[in-house]
Amino acid sequence: MTKKLSKNQLPKNKNATSDNGFLSTYDLGVSASLITAGFELFSLDRTNPRKIKFSFYLGAGIEKVVNDYWANKLEIKARAFFDNIKMLKNRIYSN
Repeated sequence: MTKKLSKNQLPKNKNATSDNGFLSTYDLGVSASLITAGFELFSLDRTNPRKIKFSFYLGAGIEKVVNDYWANKLEIKARAFFDNIKMLKNRIYSN
């Protein structure tokens, strides 16, 4: 179970937005990093045919993972990260 964050604790990164208890991003690398770090993917939004929006449940520390990813400071297991990229691509192209 993840801890819910208040509105003033949401990520300040322009590449990830949050609303109604979810963090959303269009970035495949951020999404794979969040999954590798243990955050749960809620949905893939295919409304825009040119890009996919990944939505995650907000949890404690999610903003730190996103910020560390963009600051090139995130330390995660490389093999798990690669496997999660492949899994996300399979989910994108399976429908």
